[in-house]
Amino acid sequence: MSAARSPVGLVLGSHMPPGDIVATARAAEQLGFGELWFSEDCFFSGGMAGAAAALSATTDIPLGLGIVSASARHPAILAMELATLDVLFPGRIYGGIGHGVPAWLDQMGIMPPRALSALRQCVGAVRRLCDGEQVTEDGHYRFHRIELAHPTATRVPLYTGVVNEKGLRLSGEIADGTVLSTLSGTDYVRWARARIDEGRKTADRTDDHRLVTYALFSVDHDREVARRAVRESVAFYLSAMPDTALSRVPGIQDELTALLAEVGADGLADALPEQWISDLAVAGDPDECVQKLRALLDAGSDSVGLWLFPAPEAGRIAELAAREVLPRL
Repeated sequence: MSAARSPVGLVLGSHMPPGDIVATARAAEQLGFGELWFSEDCFFSGGMAGAAAALSATTDIPLGLGIVSASARHPAILAMELATLDVLFPGRIYGGIGHGVPAWLDQMGIMPPRALSALRQCVGAVRRLCDGEQVTEDGHYRFHRIELAHPTATRVPLYTGVVNEKGLRLSGEIADGTVLSTLSGTDYVRWARARIDEGRKTADRTDDHRLVTYALFSVDHDREVARRAVRESVAFYLSAMPDTALSRVPGIQDELTALLAEVGADGLADALPEQWISDLAVAGDPDECVQKLRALLDAGSDSVGLWLFPAPEAGRIAELAAREVLPRL
């Protein structure tokens, strides 16, 4: 990525209607955001279709898939899709691969028995196929003399989307970058970067490894309006991922478990401590948002991907951020 690009990008996908993707992508490029990311959550907007639409609607802003599940597509199909996007839009697509939310994988009956092994094989095979190699191997996935007719035009960077300690170490070993989930506070970012570096040391990797951090984001001159805009989403993701390093590292897991037992997932938004909004989202007036984004970058993030809330006002939020936040980073 060019050094002139902003270290702040926008996240498209699951939190916005498909009909808003093209307009938001165009606006992001015009407003000076550094990159786009497309979150493929089940069962919202398709990552490949959405990425193609966003890339077609823009000129040179890069776009990352952040993330697609290693289990939802065979790696050969995923490599074919990535290669096609790179041939059509050379050098503008990043691949992002992760496990996927276990509950969604269980709904489809595709949760792998050894998720990390499946992710390792998936990333390795996608890398080799995109680079033009023929792959024959067994494991969680089977490949028999598979080779892409149209490999990538450039070397597509492969990111992983992982949360916990073993996954982060694996990402350091096998990936070109890592996408950190929403709810990633500064303590977690520092911790995650250290785990990634442990994996890189194991694999003797000395190349760059980009760290992209997703943030639930809202900015308003009335800070309380912005904080209210992200409250429901903070509660949603805490209840969807209650037992991960995202809550263990900042030391809130016991309190989260107790709150969920007391009020349930439906009541969590009303019961959230105000400090959790401050620590787990980027929401407030422009000065506060600048401070929080700087803290995430200083903690080890190379880029922060903003999920804009409230979604119906994404255009207004993006314009205010571009005018009063981005120039100060």
